[in-house]
Amino acid sequence: MATPVISVDDIGIRFARDRRRRASLKDRFSRAERHREPDEFWAFRNVSFDVPKGDSIGVVGRNGQGKSTLLKLVAEVLIPDEGSVEVRQGVAPLIEITGGFVDDLSVRDNVYLAAGLHGKTRDEIDDEFADIIAFAEVGDFVNTPYKHLSSGMKVRVAFAVVSRMDEPILLVDEVLAVGDRSFRRKCYARIEEMLAEGRTLFFVSHSDGDLKRFCTRGLYLDRGALQFDGPIDEAFERYTADYA
Repeated sequence: MATPVISVDDIGIRFARDRRRRASLKDRFSRAERHREPDEFWAFRNVSFDVPKGDSIGVVGRNGQGKSTLLKLVAEVLIPDEGSVEVRQGVAPLIEITGGFVDDLSVRDNVYLAAGLHGKTRDEIDDEFADIIAFAEVGDFVNTPYKHLSSGMKVRVAFAVVSRMDEPILLVDEVLAVGDRSFRRKCYARIEEMLAEGRTLFFVSHSDGDLKRFCTRGLYLDRGALQFDGPIDEAFERYTADYA
């Protein structure tokens, strides 16, 4: 059997409910309080799965169940408190994709900066620049500071850059929720092209239709655990049965 491109082994991650809360003097000297942080909770624990090359996975579950957190762990943006995540191929992260762009730089400069940080050479960016701008539909704003773009335009620019990366693993988290219908169609077509190239997809969306369109496998997260790992349709059936 081929080595998985992603291996997630018994991971868990915890957060503080209220980072502003200060422990009282009594809390600090309490035996129980000395062994745990105040108001911590586990987003999930004991989650394990492997992802073969070319798999297309959708993460299913209610809001607040750790779907985006799981994607950030796979992207290695977050580090688990328990267990391990091993990613054996390069990742193109379409998650919070505008975060790496610099507000005071122009759209042009941001395209070169972001693509360069993802490993593109200047000559490669020169060759692709016109296509990136055309895809993003921002031809009239190339020399405009990024901070002056609308939120939808920012996402279009970021998607146009990141979706041209050659990385074999694609992580997508709700980036298609911003933008008009015609641009979403372009994004869908681009993702389908990438899947046809044999890329591996990890996808989080609140749209059942999007998940079923792109994914064959579903991970159902709920109540702090991985409740189901199998065909995407069955993952939705389990989810619907729990919350009908």
